[in-house]
Formats: sequence, C-alpha cells, structure tokens
Amino acid sequence: MQNLLITGGSGFIGLNFIRYLLTETDFQGRIINFDKLTYAATPKSLTDISEHFPDRYVFIRGDIADSSRLESAFDSYCVDSVCHFAAESHVDRSITGPGEFINTNILGTYNLLEAVRERHDRIVLFHHISTDEVFGSLGAEGYFTEDTAYSPNSPYSASKASSDHLARAYHKTYGVPVKVSNCSNNYGPYQFPEKLIPLVILNALEEKPLPIYGDGKNIRDWLYVRDHCTAVWEIMKRGTIGQTYNIGGSGELENIKVVETICDLIDDISGKPTSVDSRRELVNFVEDRPGHDRRYAIDSGKLKGELGWEPEETFSSGLLKTVNWYLNNPDWVQHVRSGEYREWIERHYG
Repeated sequence: MQNLLITGGSGFIGLNFIRYLLTETDFQGRIINFDKLTYAATPKSLTDISEHFPDRYVFIRGDIADSSRLESAFDSYCVDSVCHFAAESHVDRSITGPGEFINTNILGTYNLLEAVRERHDRIVLFHHISTDEVFGSLGAEGYFTEDTAYSPNSPYSASKASSDHLARAYHKTYGVPVKVSNCSNNYGPYQFPEKLIPLVILNALEEKPLPIYGDGKNIRDWLYVRDHCTAVWEIMKRGTIGQTYNIGGSGELENIKVVETICDLIDDISGKPTSVDSRRELVNFVEDRPGHDRRYAIDSGKLKGELGWEPEETFSSGLLKTVNWYLNNPDWVQHVRSGEYREWIERHYG
C-alpha cells in the first residue's frame, strides 16, 4: 500500500482515519484523498496535515459517481489500494431524498470497483467501509454477527447493503482483493452536527431544545471514531481477503440515556443552565421517523479473535473526550454552522 486512495477523506470518519494513519501508525506511503466535498465535508480540518506531509498527502476534489474523474486519479497517482469511506450517510435525508444515496453509495461504489478491476495487476486491496444498519433491527436480545442476514429498512441502509453486495460479488466473480467492515454508530471529533451526539452537545451548550425521536428508547452501539480507525487499519494490514469484520464499541445505550449523559456532562463542565434547572429539561420528544430501527448491537468477536483488536475507549471516556473537543474548538463549530467553511472550500477548490 504505497499509494492509498481514500474516498470521502474529508468527512468525519475519513479525516480522522487520515490523521491517524499519518501521525500514529507506521504507514509510509502516500494518501490520495478523493472527495466530492458535500455539505458535511470539512477539508479545512486537514490543512495542518497537508502542510506537514506535502509529499504524502494529496487532495483531489472529485465525485465517485464520475468514472472518468475517478480513473484519472487512479492513473495519475498509480493507486495500488483503496479505502472506501465515501457515502451519503444521514438516514433522515435518505428518507426525504433517496436519489443522492443511490447515486453515491451504489453507482459510486460500482465505479470504484470497476476502476480496481481494470487495474487488477497493481491493486492489492479494496477495503469497503459499511454499517450495521444493513442488518435491520434487532429484538431485545442478540447481536449482529458477520453471518446475520441483511434486512435494511431505510433508503440509506438499502443503498449501503447494495454496495456491500457489489464489493463481495466483485471479489467472487473477478478476484478483486476485497475486505469489508461493518461498524456501529461512530462519534468523536469533527462530526458534522446533523448527527445525534454533536447536535445534542451544541444545542445543550446553547440551552436549545434537544429533539429525540419517539420514546427515546431506540438502542445503538456507540464506537469512538479513533477506535474505528485502529480497527480498520488492523483489518487492512492483517485481515483476510474476501472476509467481513464487524466493528463495535461495546457501548450499547438507549438514545435517551445518551442525551441525558451529555446533559449531565455539560452541566458539570460548563455550569448549570440559566433557562432551566438542568439541561435534561431541554429534552423534546418528537414524532418518530419512518422505519426507525429499534436496536442495533454488534458482536466484534471475529475481529478480536483473529486480529486482537479491542476498543480503547468506553462510552463514558469517549464521550468526555468528544464533549471537551467541541468545547475547545468553537471556531470549527462556527465555521461549520455558519457556512463559512463552504466559502473556504470555494476559495480553495472552486
């Protein structure tokens, strides 16, 4: 892996993975960050990486749905491996506008796989990043394993399930060196505030309503983003070609418990609110979204057994780091919320 193409490397997980690879691992190759720069991309968060690693980090603004642009990147930089993070990922947006999800998550993945297949003589790895949402909803007990049947319930999860199937099919049919990982809900630094945890952190700080779908008892398994990065890198280095690995954080909680924990943390760190006695009083239950899966929980036993990976953060320790990051980075928050980062993108990338 000397010339690693990372799709979606300016998004939340992708940029954390790039930072991790270049600053905390033995990776010595070059990273080509191929990113469309959608509303949730924050390339400014990699400015220091670009400055410190000018020979090992390259940014290309491009859409994986544009096959010619993609193929040009493969050939210009002699790409020999791919880590595919690029995806439309917000479930609510997939319900109101599924077309973008079909275009990026299915057609874009197809274009990537075709580019890899056509250059089979030099490609050593195609690592496909996916989600636990492809498995559908669990009951009160049990866990998703690598053998769990797919049963997606939203346009987002259906589009990701399709991309997973394409990746596996290209391995079986064409011999493309594919590995797949399905992760639970990520949280941590640089997450765009449309997602639950950063949205609640920022609203709680400003004493705004904290919206929660339904009764708040939907359960998710939370994975700190750096732990996800360490798992992906272990799979890329030592995982078996053609295999799938589940990545979970062992942080299974009801959404209401997540929100209440954030409220208590911010009350302790920032002081009591002025509008209410506790930020817990800001909770606002709203109408549930269509097809809302009740529970996700991941069994990471295969990853732990084969590769010895373990998450370093508990939900409590990871959440504390996350809250402190948002408290200590108000300029980043302001840029993202105000649209200033969109102006920055246009100035730098056109």
